[in-house]
Amino acid sequence: MKRRAFCKTAVAAAITTSLSACGARQQASDPGPSISAVSMHGDELSIETAAIEELRGELDGRVFLQGDEGYDVAKRVWNGMFDDKKPAAVAQCTSIEDVVNAVNFSRERSLLLSVKCGGHSFPGKSTSDGGLMIDLSQMHDAVVDPDGMTARVGGGALLGHVDGATLPHNLVTTTGTVSHTGVGGFTLGGGMGRTDRMTGLAVDNLVEATVVTASGDVVRASEDENSDLLWGLRGGGGNFGVVTEFVFRVHPFNPTVYGGDLFYPVDKDSMQLYADMLDAAPDEANIEPFFVPGEDGKMLNMVGVTWSGDHAAGEKALAPMLNHPSLLSGELGPKSYAAIQTAWDGLTAHGQQNYLKSGYFNELTPDIIELIVDFVNRDNTPSWFQHLGGATARVAPDATAFANRNVAVNFGISYGSNDPALNDAGIAAVREFYYALEPHMAGFYANLHQDEKEKVGGNYGENYPRLVELKNKYDPTNLFRLNANIQPA
Repeated sequence: MKRRAFCKTAVAAAITTSLSACGARQQASDPGPSISAVSMHGDELSIETAAIEELRGELDGRVFLQGDEGYDVAKRVWNGMFDDKKPAAVAQCTSIEDVVNAVNFSRERSLLLSVKCGGHSFPGKSTSDGGLMIDLSQMHDAVVDPDGMTARVGGGALLGHVDGATLPHNLVTTTGTVSHTGVGGFTLGGGMGRTDRMTGLAVDNLVEATVVTASGDVVRASEDENSDLLWGLRGGGGNFGVVTEFVFRVHPFNPTVYGGDLFYPVDKDSMQLYADMLDAAPDEANIEPFFVPGEDGKMLNMVGVTWSGDHAAGEKALAPMLNHPSLLSGELGPKSYAAIQTAWDGLTAHGQQNYLKSGYFNELTPDIIELIVDFVNRDNTPSWFQHLGGATARVAPDATAFANRNVAVNFGISYGSNDPALNDAGIAAVREFYYALEPHMAGFYANLHQDEKEKVGGNYGENYPRLVELKNKYDPTNLFRLNANIQPA
């Protein structure tokens, strides 16, 4: 008897003792004849437990309900502000077929649906109260083809899985700056990292994707098959379906880079140095200030430097930073790229209360510099830059859904604490800082920005009408709405 057929025959006897993978027992609670849930329109739903058990029988992975052993781990997300949300059920998928069954289950019941890869969504879009969470975390394979210069990556992989697969081959594709971030959300929103000026954004390296659409269809998107969908996935977020596999282009790379951290005061001189370096920096340079408190509590400008090229050329190009009279401490030299990529993992661990707003600058003008220096020194608000330009800027704004191609930097203003009692004051400080700078900004990076629903369309510029057409085609009922949402017409 086929495994799935056997599972379905066991449904009637499995109401209170659920089966995972038809053999591995899963400690389950007794939810009674039905569970409470929420529709994608916010209405209360009641779902028969027998239907949940049928879904369990259809999945190779597991289904967790509130009260089940393993539920709290399965539903866990990174941002502590949203980790207390309680999905009605978590479908922990291990295959494309599992994802299809979970999507169909949600669509047929108009059940609110969230998708979790790494669970790093700042505004908590990976989870919900009363919805169904599709958890992709078990689908995390990352396999490199050195001859074809590609990496095939599961939809639930983390950025660390990708670096761990590519770097041993002296290859790289653009990944972010915290290794426990999920590949899915990172890539679909754009994908900025320490090599994007040289190798392009993650979306620029995405050559193929396998997608489960709202209709439950499995669709391959590439340049020669469903190319319209590939265009939309390159920056359109999770609006069009669940990506179960990504294929990325990889590039030759020396895993020992030239770089380090340099410390300056938070003043106009050090910021003008950064502005000058932005204009002059070759593609191999990634230069990113991060404002942090020093031992005396006074804010410091800690500039992380990564040069992904010839070390001698990097030493020459970055000499102005080492020779600047305001340099307080620090040095540059050969560094392990893998070590740099994981350096922030501990400081960005799961569970902390996090809030963030960010925006792009086309250039760092004297007015912008003055505002940043004043706010950072006044309020000690952590904030930081992501260095753009280079290869990223040489892609036409309409070549991918990611339209913000001509900006110099992304600037993030963040709050983080382990004490929820500090949230209101921390959020208020971030907003005050952000709104002072917003008139100088040229849009925002949807992956690193607390929800701005009314501004999503304008942020895509002239690409937005085309994205709406894709939404109408692949998700006309807006099943995939927990994201930087593109509304179907």
